[in-house]
Amino acid sequence: MTGTPKQLLHLVFGGELTKLGDVEFKDVENLDIVGIYPNYKTAYDAWKSAAQRTVDNAQMRYFIVHMHRLLDPREDG
Repeated sequence: MTGTPKQLLHLVFGGELTKLGDVEFKDVENLDIVGIYPNYKTAYDAWKSAAQRTVDNAQMRYFIVHMHRLLDPREDG
């Protein structure tokens, strides 16, 4: 795999929070799973797009999860 960048998976998801400043979702069963992306740049672009679509809802939050760190905690990325 010479020349191929290492795959660093990232999950982008969001949902409405129970209250501002906390990370507890009102309805876990209806979280918006935006997608899984092969690198931080594409995950960030997806996160930004999703966050901008819901800018009028102050309790809606989107997150980027570094899945590659969960799969291999030794990985710094």
